[in-house]
Amino acid sequence: MNTKNLVIVLIGVSTLFLMAFIKPFSTNESWEVPSKYKKMKNPFAEDKDSGRVGQTLYVVHCKSCHGKTGIGNGTKSKSLKTPMPDFTKKEFQDQTDGELYYKTVFGRDEMPSYEKKIRDDEDRWLLINYLRKLKN
Repeated sequence: MNTKNLVIVLIGVSTLFLMAFIKPFSTNESWEVPSKYKKMKNPFAEDKDSGRVGQTLYVVHCKSCHGKTGIGNGTKSKSLKTPMPDFTKKEFQDQTDGELYYKTVFGRDEMPSYEKKIRDDEDRWLLINYLRKLKN
């Protein structure tokens, strides 16, 4: 085996070895939400006008990744490494309002933080109300 081929083989083996020790990018890990947020209650009841606000916020900020109906098939979803959750599924809907609030406001990985994009706390909660309407 010539030196060039030996170097290529060694680089390949080294790369595979290192990959075994690097934690792969994965959203299958649980998303830990601090208990303070898990216990938070949504202080804003759903009504006709607030429903429109929540829907508008969803269309502006969420639809491109999470899709029109929340099933995770937005136009940007195919370009992301992170699988989109299906908002219509029981697993998603079983989360507390506070958990959804935390995940929306602070984000992680490819889910951006909306702390600065949706500054009004009432609007954040109205978005959570809208997410609840997406269930099957």
